[in-house]
Amino acid sequence: MGQLIVQDFVTADGFAANTDNEFNAYELLEGGTAEFDRAQLEWLGSVEAMVLGANTYRMFVEYWPTPASNGEIIAPALNGLRRYVFSRHLEAAPWGDYPPSTIESGDAIEAIRRIKRASEKDIVLWGSLSLGESFFAAGEVDAVRLVVMPIGQGAGRGVFPAGQDSALLRLDDVNTYDHGLVELAYTVRKRG
Repeated sequence: MGQLIVQDFVTADGFAANTDNEFNAYELLEGGTAEFDRAQLEWLGSVEAMVLGANTYRMFVEYWPTPASNGEIIAPALNGLRRYVFSRHLEAAPWGDYPPSTIESGDAIEAIRRIKRASEKDIVLWGSLSLGESFFAAGEVDAVRLVVMPIGQGAGRGVFPAGQDSALLRLDDVNTYDHGLVELAYTVRKRG
């Protein structure tokens, strides 16, 4: 059975989106992220599927399966993953010249449980903060990888659901990369 891993870029003060619920802090990084990208490529070998909400899907599909991503070392691995797009409104989720993504329009918790059972390797959720909040609340998130950027934003939206019980995390690994990126890898400790 696969584990669900939430991986998000966050500012140094913990925000994954700004107050308009947009992710634009990454654009402020100076220089490339080649060192992080090489580590990401290695990690993607343990991942077989990605889970996206509709908005993150729209962002990803405009870049990853297009010629714009040709210079990205992770593009082939990322484009080779099975994709599940959670949306009640999308009828199709094409992915460039690759097989289309599977639309999950029913109960999100039942769907992620089914996807986890059918997976031998890990499943990653990128962005998709509302979907992630639902998975955290249901106890379906197994691990978290926060990529902390050297940027202070002051306000915004975090990765973890507001108003919910605190998630218990066990720090498994810390890695530093070029341009001040720090990745914190945690296991979510189950209650009870």
